[in-house]
Amino acid sequence: MTGPRVLVVGVGNVLNGDDGFGVEVARRLAARPQPAGVRVAETGIGGIHLVHELMDGYDALVVVDAVDRGRPPGTVMVIEAEVLDVSEMETTTRHDLLADMHLATPERALMVARAVGVLPERTVIVGCQPRRIEALGVGLTDEVAEAVDTAVTEVERCLASLLHLQVFPSP
Repeated sequence: MTGPRVLVVGVGNVLNGDDGFGVEVARRLAARPQPAGVRVAETGIGGIHLVHELMDGYDALVVVDAVDRGRPPGTVMVIEAEVLDVSEMETTTRHDLLADMHLATPERALMVARAVGVLPERTVIVGCQPRRIEALGVGLTDEVAEAVDTAVTEVERCLASLLHLQVFPSP
């Protein structure tokens, strides 16, 4: 019997300032040893790449991203993802939301993953409040750069909880 499989994915655009937060966290995590069953990946802004990663079959997903929740810049949050069911949407709305998967937001990619049946039942977002997300430029602002280590710790805490509590159904 094998243990649960968890995908940790960093998303964002490194050319848009703090939007590169998830990518930086994923890079730091990838350089560290991970528990058995954990895969760390960076998908950048390619939403369809996230869906492809999930097609390998996972029991849980941890998404790391810049998340605007109106908090002070650099605030790290752990959020249970709420993913809309596209089958309940009108055709025009569904098409408008999902037309371009290459530049999709993580929310859209998660909707597609749910629609095709590869979204794990448990999906958690480790987010950081950005200072600057729309400004063209490479590099995180000071507050967000300082939050990277905190986010790494939060992802590792989430992994420990997911793996230790065995929140997944037994095969």
